[in-house]
Amino acid sequence: MQIRRTFHFCASHVVRNCTSKRCATSIHGHNYTLEVFVEAHKLDRAGMLLDFGLFKNEIASFIDAFDHAHHFWDREEAHFQECITSTCARYVKLGFNPSAEGYALMFHLFLDAIMGATQFHNGEAPLSVCSVRVHETDYGYAQSFKEDLQNPDLMEHISLHSVDFSPGILEEMRDPALVDKLRAYYAMLACALLPPKKPFISPLPLIRV
Repeated sequence: MQIRRTFHFCASHVVRNCTSKRCATSIHGHNYTLEVFVEAHKLDRAGMLLDFGLFKNEIASFIDAFDHAHHFWDREEAHFQECITSTCARYVKLGFNPSAEGYALMFHLFLDAIMGATQFHNGEAPLSVCSVRVHETDYGYAQSFKEDLQNPDLMEHISLHSVDFSPGILEEMRDPALVDKLRAYYAMLACALLPPKKPFISPLPLIRV
């Protein structure tokens, strides 16, 4: 079974190497719509897959970090990067070209990682992000699927280390260490004999019956 939650953010970028001249050579912006599809095979104590309110925690905070910011590829020329970092408080340095396809894969990876690093308390079954859609416009979107995260050709430049937020973004985040906690958790998970403690804890439910 699946549920879907929609988010929005506004941002600017340049998509280098594409055939559309304006996209490839000029800073431009979009009002993005991000659709997150979550999958599980059992309902919790409330008869839900996942309480939609829980999306307002780490997942919403991570997505909001991209809002009203300029996003740029870390392969941009040094003088361009210096111009952005010296004049913008909110910017995101990316290890991949910021296409809609790149965003779909990146958000899928990070949001699924956040799910896996969260301790839930209401009898939720194992949850996973099974798909992500990123709309730059009303007439098209890029969509990633679970199997895409295992495709080295698609994920060549995308990992938990392919996103760096500016100090201006970090100081506005509820938990500025969110990404660092994710990286540390999965690094420990890869080498620990026992699963490490999950860094994110969902609120306790109000159980009345």
